[in-house]
Amino acid sequence: MRSFADLDRCIGRVPGSIVTTLRTVDVGRGSEALYRDQLPGLLNQLANRARVASITSSSAIEGIVVSDTARADRILAGRVTNLRNRSEQELAGYRDAQDYLFQGDWRPLNPGLLLHLHKLLFAHTAGQGGQFKIEDNLVVDRGATGEMTIGFRPVRAADTPFFVAELIDRYLAEIAAERHHPVLLVGLFALDLLVIHPFEDGNGRVARALTNALLMDAGYSVSRYVSLEQQIAQSADAYYQALLDSTHDWHDGQADPWPWLSYFVDVLASAYRIFAERAASDRADGSKQNRVRDYVLNHAAPRFRVSDIRTALPGISDPTIRVVLDRLRREGAIASEGLGRAAAWRRTSS
Repeated sequence: MRSFADLDRCIGRVPGSIVTTLRTVDVGRGSEALYRDQLPGLLNQLANRARVASITSSSAIEGIVVSDTARADRILAGRVTNLRNRSEQELAGYRDAQDYLFQGDWRPLNPGLLLHLHKLLFAHTAGQGGQFKIEDNLVVDRGATGEMTIGFRPVRAADTPFFVAELIDRYLAEIAAERHHPVLLVGLFALDLLVIHPFEDGNGRVARALTNALLMDAGYSVSRYVSLEQQIAQSADAYYQALLDSTHDWHDGQADPWPWLSYFVDVLASAYRIFAERAASDRADGSKQNRVRDYVLNHAAPRFRVSDIRTALPGISDPTIRVVLDRLRREGAIASEGLGRAAAWRRTSS
C-alpha cells in the first residue's frame, strides 16, 4: 500500500536498464498469440510442465520438499488421498491454490480472494488457514553461524485488514488508469503484500501464486508456460536480497522499489526468452529424431536421463526419444545404466 501512496514519486522515473528489459518483456508478450495459434500442442506440454515446476519450486523455497519424486507427481495429479506428513499436505495445498487461480475464474481481486487462497494453501493441514494474522510478526534472517537478525517489521496485525484492502484498491485504480507499466504495478503489489505479511504463514506462496494470476490478467501469460517460481528458486539469494533492499523505510513511504523491481522484471524477461527458445526449437528445421540425436551427442551432460531430454526438447514424445536412444546404444555412442524409466544414460564417445 505504501508504494502506491505516491506512485509518481515511487516509479515515475524508470531506470534505463529496466526500460530496456521491459521492452524484452513486451516483445515476448506480443509473440504469445502467435505461438497459441501455431503451436498449441507444444504450449499444452509446456503448461503441464510449468505447473509442476511452479508448485514444487514455490514450495521448495519455503523448505517444503517431497523427496520421493514419483509420489510428488501423484500428489500433484491428485491421485494421493492419504497425505503422510506436513510437506505432502502443504504441497497439495499449493497445488489447489495455484490450480484455482489458473482456472481463470478467480476475479475479482479483493481481500476475500487472498483469504480463500490461504485457506486452500492449508486445507490439508491442521492450522489457521483462511484468516489474517492475529499477532504481530517479524521477518528474520538466520546468519551462517545461526544468529538471528530482523529482516523487516511487517504491518501490525491490527492494521492488516485495512492495509490489504487499501493495497488492492490502489492497485486496481492504477491498473485502470494505465499511467504506469502494468508489470511494474504487479511487482509493486507483490512487494507491498510481502511487507504487509498478512498471514502467520504462507505469505510468500500466496504472493507468488497471485503474482502469476495478476500478470496473466494484465496480458503477460508466460508464467503459464515457463515457471517463474522455478527461476526464483534457482536465484533464491538474489530474490531475498532484492526484497530486503526494497523494504528499508517502507513504513515511512521512502523505500527504494528498484532493487526488487529490477529483479522481478529480469525474471519475467528471462521467462520470455526461455519461452521463445522452446518455441523456436519446436519449429526448427530437421526431424525430431535428429534434434534428439544432436542434443544427446552435443549438448547433454555426460550422464543424463530421459527427463533431461524431455525438459530440453519439449514437444518431442517419449517414444521418439527412446527410439533415438536405442539407435545410439546400438551404434555404441551411449550406454544405459539401470533399467526402466529410472535408467540413466552416459555417452561413450565424444
